[in-house]
Amino acid sequence: MVEIVQGDITTLDVDAIVNAANPSLLGGGGVDGAIHRAAGPRLREYNKTLGGCPPGEARLSPGFDLPARHVISTVGPVWHAGDQGEAQVLENAYRNSLELALANGIRSIAFPAISTGVYGYPKEQAARIALRVMKEYEPKFDRIIAVLHSPEDYERYRRVLAEMDGG
Repeated sequence: MVEIVQGDITTLDVDAIVNAANPSLLGGGGVDGAIHRAAGPRLREYNKTLGGCPPGEARLSPGFDLPARHVISTVGPVWHAGDQGEAQVLENAYRNSLELALANGIRSIAFPAISTGVYGYPKEQAARIALRVMKEYEPKFDRIIAVLHSPEDYERYRRVLAEMDGG
């Protein structure tokens, strides 16, 4: 079952948390900045060795000072009215994060809402893509968690998931 929680992704004791990163992987604002602050400076130093990450792809790092053992950084699309392949790039960001997790023996993973902050992806559409991909992979994991910071995003994900589950 895909879990939906409201809270701070940096506090979760899971195998991996996913970072909605920018292509440099060197930190930024929003959830990216929060994860970098909580993981400590070694995350940035480690990520310098990865050579960045194109949109839709994912990279694995140690969790350093986080309770999570790993950070999977993925880069979502910047919204440009939806006519530049944004939906496919967003789906790839979730799918490639999950595939990278499986390839590394990760059984519990937590995601933020990728691309819905400064990248401007419409939140309803993003929630539908995220939850569809998470549900596709749920049999392969012990836990898949969508972690939403705001009460509005939390309620949106709960509603979308209930619709998908036929309720």
